[in-house]
Amino acid sequence: MATGDVFADVEALAVVPVVEIDDAAAAVPLASTLAEAGLPVVEVTFRTPAARDAVAAIAAELPDFLLGAGTLVLPDMVAAAADAGARFGVSPGLSSACLAVADEHDLPFVPGAVTPSEVGGCLEAGRTTIKFFPAGAYGGVATIKALDGPFGWTGARFMPTGGVRPDNAAEYLALPNVFAVGGTWIAPRADIVAGNWDAIAGRARAAASLRPAAAP
Repeated sequence: MATGDVFADVEALAVVPVVEIDDAAAAVPLASTLAEAGLPVVEVTFRTPAARDAVAAIAAELPDFLLGAGTLVLPDMVAAAADAGARFGVSPGLSSACLAVADEHDLPFVPGAVTPSEVGGCLEAGRTTIKFFPAGAYGGVATIKALDGPFGWTGARFMPTGGVRPDNAAEYLALPNVFAVGGTWIAPRADIVAGNWDAIAGRARAAASLRPAAAP
């Protein structure tokens, strides 16, 4: 599947599991479960002390896995994610300092924006792949559809996260300016802690089928 273009590979998979990992020992079993279910991608959020070690473990054991690091809101977090082996980084907002560190580490990076001004800031920084978070709180599908009017010609495309669910993910993915969605429902924190790999695998298989279902 790999094309050498991280964002093209993310788009081909369409759904990115967004996870919180409390124990780095769970990282490889989780990634293996996702890969075997046909969804070899994850965004490990840097919300827990184990996040960096979790990323490093997956990078070491599954080098072909499409490994992302999220909630990167400070420059040192971006550097830590890159050094641990993340293949792409994601932030809920726009920070020129974070973008600079990502560039220094050659880390493909997705900044966040929800308003026209913020989208414009991303474009000024040369970024056209943008996180839209929290999607549900900022108008969801209707807002992203409206943003395509003034910004569609620029190539700006969004990865909505926050409020994306199995019952509305296909609606997001049907929008021409959405390249993927982020979802926390696939591997909830409680299931990772409990090692409920079968439940996670079932949701991952269902998520992996969403792109064909959403295709026009």
